[in-house]
Amino acid sequence: MTSLSESQALQLTDLRLFKLLLPYVKRHLKLLIVSLLLLIPLAFAGAMQPIIIGQAVALAKQEPVMPFLQGRSLVEGSRLLIGLLVFTQAIQLAFSGIQGYLIQKVGQRITANIRDDLFRHVTSLATRFFDRTPVGRLITRLTSDVDALGDVFSTGAIGVISDLLTMIVIIVVMFTLQWQLASLLLVLLFPITGLIIYFQQQYRLANYRSREELSALNSTLQENIVGINVVQLFRREQFNAELFKDINLRYIQQVDRTIFFDSAVSATLEWIALAAIAAVLWLGSLLVRGNVLEFGILTSFILFAQRLFDPLRQFAERFTAIQAGLTALERVNDILSEPIEIRDPVLSDANPRLLPRQPTSLRHLTESVMPSQIRFEQVWFGYKADEFVLRDLNFTIQPGEKVAIVGPTGAGKSSIIRLLCRLYEVSRGRILLDGQDIREMPQAELRQRMAVILQDGFLFAGDVKRNITLGEPYSLEQVKQAAHQTGVAQFIEQLPQSYETELRQRGTNLSGGEKQLLAFARAAIRNPGILVLDEATASLDVRTEFMIQEALETLLQDRTAIIIAHRLSTIRSADRILVLKRGQLVESGNHEELLEQNGLYASLYRLQMLESK
Repeated sequence: MTSLSESQALQLTDLRLFKLLLPYVKRHLKLLIVSLLLLIPLAFAGAMQPIIIGQAVALAKQEPVMPFLQGRSLVEGSRLLIGLLVFTQAIQLAFSGIQGYLIQKVGQRITANIRDDLFRHVTSLATRFFDRTPVGRLITRLTSDVDALGDVFSTGAIGVISDLLTMIVIIVVMFTLQWQLASLLLVLLFPITGLIIYFQQQYRLANYRSREELSALNSTLQENIVGINVVQLFRREQFNAELFKDINLRYIQQVDRTIFFDSAVSATLEWIALAAIAAVLWLGSLLVRGNVLEFGILTSFILFAQRLFDPLRQFAERFTAIQAGLTALERVNDILSEPIEIRDPVLSDANPRLLPRQPTSLRHLTESVMPSQIRFEQVWFGYKADEFVLRDLNFTIQPGEKVAIVGPTGAGKSSIIRLLCRLYEVSRGRILLDGQDIREMPQAELRQRMAVILQDGFLFAGDVKRNITLGEPYSLEQVKQAAHQTGVAQFIEQLPQSYETELRQRGTNLSGGEKQLLAFARAAIRNPGILVLDEATASLDVRTEFMIQEALETLLQDRTAIIIAHRLSTIRSADRILVLKRGQLVESGNHEELLEQNGLYASLYRLQMLESK
């Protein structure tokens, strides 16, 4: 996945990015509206407090006061003003808590929705996408970037709306009291707004770069953890530490830039806020001396000057959170915009397809199944557009036939399996399953009709039973039956909690051979019509392989089978052997026929026989 360039990032306007969030906002619109409505009493309560304090000063100095205070004594008026001040403060305390809770709730729900959609989209992408995308980058997108999006709502966008509403209410109230001082404060807002916009643009750019460096940092960290054995065996600890240090330094440098621009905004606001108070004192004192302004009103404006720039200061801080969130949104959108290369066909009502069957009861492995015919017709394929791995491949595997595929490393054996499972799409030609193009079949149905046992069996964190059922509703008895019929029950029952034994991520508390045994049970329980073995016994020792061989023969019975093996001695009993060389089919026949041809297969076989002596 190529990252957005800086110019491309700038082309994505803030408005367009916010539009990307609208579908998520609509899901929680009621909560959002309630939280916005609570901003109105909060804004008015905050604007009334300077007026109340100013009226208290005016009442003490016996200056003209508002109608609701006229005719009241100093004590009576003070009590009323104190009551009003406590009331407005109570409104702020109560409503701000409720509003803060609601907006945090909306932000977290939106964050969860985006993370869910991003996970579903990523798991729907073709394997080709993961070939070019470091895992660490994806983890960064799913974690820190999505969390930054939550801040757009919880502390960013809604906070900005609150600050703008507060400023508007304050400005309106100021103009109703005294237009000269209100105009002075309003004029001071223009230069600071320009400075904030400039610094925030610079912050946005620096933050984008810092997140790119964070992705690189996570990618390097993930790579070293996964490959820790190679790192230690080849004494690369110091070398890799230096590489990590360089990336970490670049990340820190970009973070420092974001801190600089963020601090520049805060410092600028502080200076201009002080200047505003000084200007109000200067102009206010002149107006008071000219008997144009009362001292109580001047007191209110001093407080207004402070409160007018408080929302602006908070606005700058929240704008920083918004910029960080928009940067994260650009990166998340980069993933969500990645096209899903492999899709199910559009099903019409005139020709509906059956939904994939759900497992009901496990059939015995000796029961008849429905083996399928597999046909490759003029198949071309390359992981890169101009570099073909398979070239004009044509062959047919009849139902129930056991076919082995052999050839030198890089001949394209595993690529055939990936195309058959539709993990990749063919570049040219087509693959037919029982006469139907696999691209016209739902992926779930296609993959349900086959079971693939790879050389490295992947296990998820969880117990043994769940690693065999993989989320499908098979009972424990069905799991045990599959384990017994594949000869792995003895191994499972020796585990501490048998089928309930918890496995760590990637099954690190099992040996490679033990993980492979579970893969056989995983395939057996599904009783597929097609069985694919891609170096399935390569990680088993001789004793374990011999133990499972009988079960494997039972598993292969009455099924179409494709077997990929480097040890040619294990495929001598195959009905037919296909020999590949540089992506092309060069020989075909059984073991004896290929030896008589004295071609590539015979050379490979004799070489392995010499090596085994």
